[in-house]
Parts: sequence; structure tokens; C-alpha cells
Amino acid sequence: MKYDKKLSSKDREFFSLVEQAVQTNPFSDEREKIDIMIAGESKGASVKQRLDRTEKKISARIALLEKSERIDIRKYAGKDRMLIEHSLLFDYFHTFMDNFDRHIVDQIKSGDNPIPVNFFREALSRLQDHGFNAQDSNRYFSMLFQIRRAYYFIDHNLVGRSACMRELRRKLWNNVFTHNIDLYNKYLWDRMEDFSTLIFGETGTGKGTSAIAIGRSGYIPFDEKRGCFKESFTRAFTPLNFSQFSESLIESELFGHKKGAFTGAVDHYKGIFDRCSKYGSIFLDEIGDVSQHIQIKLLKVLQERTFTPVGSHEQNRFNGRVIAATNRSIDEVRRKGAMRDDFYYRLCSDIITVPPLRQRLQEDPGELDDLLAHTVTRMMGKQSPELINLIRNTINKELGNSYTWPGNVRELEQCARRVILNRHYEGDLKPISSDIQTTLSTAMTNGDLNMQELTAGYCHMLFKRFGTYEEVAKKTGLDRRTAKKHILAWVD
Repeated sequence: MKYDKKLSSKDREFFSLVEQAVQTNPFSDEREKIDIMIAGESKGASVKQRLDRTEKKISARIALLEKSERIDIRKYAGKDRMLIEHSLLFDYFHTFMDNFDRHIVDQIKSGDNPIPVNFFREALSRLQDHGFNAQDSNRYFSMLFQIRRAYYFIDHNLVGRSACMRELRRKLWNNVFTHNIDLYNKYLWDRMEDFSTLIFGETGTGKGTSAIAIGRSGYIPFDEKRGCFKESFTRAFTPLNFSQFSESLIESELFGHKKGAFTGAVDHYKGIFDRCSKYGSIFLDEIGDVSQHIQIKLLKVLQERTFTPVGSHEQNRFNGRVIAATNRSIDEVRRKGAMRDDFYYRLCSDIITVPPLRQRLQEDPGELDDLLAHTVTRMMGKQSPELINLIRNTINKELGNSYTWPGNVRELEQCARRVILNRHYEGDLKPISSDIQTTLSTAMTNGDLNMQELTAGYCHMLFKRFGTYEEVAKKTGLDRRTAKKHILAWVD
């Protein structure tokens, strides 16, 4: 075919911006700037409004280019062809975005058997009409569904406007597609199994939700003959929590066992490495609690990609990704030797830290409203401003703004349930150390405390329970500075 089409300088400038948008992380500040440059001024616009304007502008520009004849990428060469391809794929993605979303919801409802994609013929035909060959059309269709899945699970399940949550979403996207999706498209779309991930975060912060967003967002090819993807993405995430199993059972849960391998092994059993799809990921939760012996065996799997079931001499292959998580801090894991150095270095292709709720609310108190709206909608299956207001007012009245949410998002969810049931939530009160209680009680009984020491001891005891100077000040009627002075004055 003759390469006779060329873009004008104005078109080249515009479609270069579109190419940048395609390559840039959608959760990054850079992407927002590019969208604004494409769509024009959008001060005060929501993310959805900004994206809608961007897509309309791109669609209109493509329609203008097609005024005389349909765009065929084969008629362009070099950089112009790349710009046209990226722009067509951007427009194509947004054209079928609602279809992709419906398919995601339907597949979740259906479960682990892949369901038919009822719009695939129209979608593939549209790409081929623009000059994409059949093989490329199939792969781009599969990849664009992957992109939509990743955005869906990151955006829908990890809500929050704080800076640390925006950074978490940005990092999760990079974990799936790297910092530049063009690199992923050229080299890594079918080679991500060697990129293991460590997720750190306190209990209840959402480490499992973050792991699901990664695990359900892998590339899954489309099977055109069957009219469905080769596998349901619901099968692509296989979790295992080490804290649920005794040391003697962990090997069997990981690697499986043969019948008769040990007392009680009455049948063959597939472990998590066998059950994991080649398009999927396994999630090893509470990895910081696993023994050095198991770490050595896991290290072998990560290095050689093979494993042996208990009681067998077979070598089975593992093709998935590994995501691991712990509620311990990175420093604690390394300093206390809870994780072998060689095991740590094999797992840490990427390190993601899920922020605690107190940090999120310190950065942006409005995030509490986002989380309550998300939690109530998920619980009730629909929006309920009445319930949100009830919970919010109860939190304001009984906990105040200084409450530290030691149980994080998981505690907030239970707080919402308790308020709906009882219209009351007193918070998670940490048990006070018996040492300080005994010291204060004994000293008061013996008359060994003056008023300043008594106040300091009481303030310190409250601080141990509630965790903030503000809450101590509220309970005692002191100002924050005075409460802090008394707390620091007490010596355990």
C-alpha cells in the first residue's frame, strides 16, 4: 500500500498530546495536565467531566480528519502512523468503555467461568476497518480490556482524595503497566511474572484490596473462536493467608501434596502454586510471619519457577506473579530478621505502602466523607445520604476529629455497621497498661502524689489509650499545650 498520507503540523501537534495522554499514568498529575491541554480550560471540573471533554475533543478531531475518507493506518508511515494509531486506540477505548464496564460487572456476578463478550465482533471490526490486522486487533482488544479492568479496580475500590491515596493509585497502576504503557506494550505484556511485589501497611488499611487490584488486572488473551476471554479475571487472583495455617500445613497449602504423603493425606491436593492461573497472581498475606524454612522453599520457586508437591518427585511449573504483604514495617522486617535478605531482594521488584487512615485524614479530612459514601453504597447496594449523615454525625459527636482509627478502614466499616445498629460508637479503646494503673493506684492510696504528678499520670494514662494530645485535652478540659506538657512530664 502506498504511504501517501501525512499529518498537518497542527494535527501532528494535537495528536502528539494524545500520544502523551495514552502513555501517561491516568492517576498522575502529569495526565491531568495533558488532559487540560487537550480539552482546554477546565478549572473546577471533576475528573469525569475533564475526561469527557478530552474524549469529545479527540473524537471530533478524528472525525475532522476522516471528513473525506476513513482513516487507514496503513496509509501513514513513521511517526505519523504512530500518532494516528495511538489516537485511534484512545478513541476506540472510550467508545467501548461502557461495554467493558458492563462485562466486568457481569463477569464478577458469573464467577470463574469466562462469559461471552457480546460486543467483540463490532469492536474487532472497527479496528480492522482502520487498517489494524487481525492479530493486532485481537491483542489490542485484550489489552484495552486489561486497561479498563485495572482502572476499574484501582479507582472503584481505593477511594480517597488525600495525597497519599493518589500516590497509592499511581503506584498500583505502574505495578501493572510500568511507568510508560508503551514499554509494557512492546516488551512486557506477556512477561510480568518475574515482577514480584511487596505490600506494607498496618492491619485494616487495604493491603488485600490493593493486591486484588493488581491480581485481577493482568493480561488475558481473547479467544475469538469461543467469543470470550481465555479465562475469567476472577480466577486470576489466588490468596493465601499464612496466619490461618499451622507450620505443618503451610507447605501443603503452598505446594500441594500427593495421596499418602503424610497421615491424613487421603487424596491428591493442589496447592496455591498449582491453582494459580498462568495469567494470574498469588497473594501471600502475612509473609512476615512465615518461617525461614518456608522462605527458603519459596525463594526456590521465585528463582527457578518450579516447585515439588509434598510426597512427590515431580517438578511443576509456576507461571504467575507473586504479591506478598505484611502488617509489619519495612524497617521492622529487615531489622528483626523476620525476612531473609535473599528472600526480601527476590520479592521487592516493587514496594507499595498502603497509608493508615489517620494519615489520610490528616492530609484531607474530607476523605472521611468519601469513605463513608463508598462504604454505605457497598453495604446497601445503593446510595443513602440519610445513613451517611447518621454515621458522620455520630462520629463527630462521639469521636471527634482527633480520633486516630487504630483499626484503619476496616474499623471504619465496622463503625458504620455499629452506628446503623445502635446509633453509637465509642471507638476502639486500647487497654491501658496495668503497670501505669498499678503505679497510680498505689501512689494515690499511699498519698505519695502531689496534684501535678497526679494530673501528669492521669494525662499519660489517657494518652496511652487514645493516642493523641487533642483527645487528652478534650477528656481533661485542659488546653492541648498543657495536656502535652503533663504527658511528657510523666516517667513510666
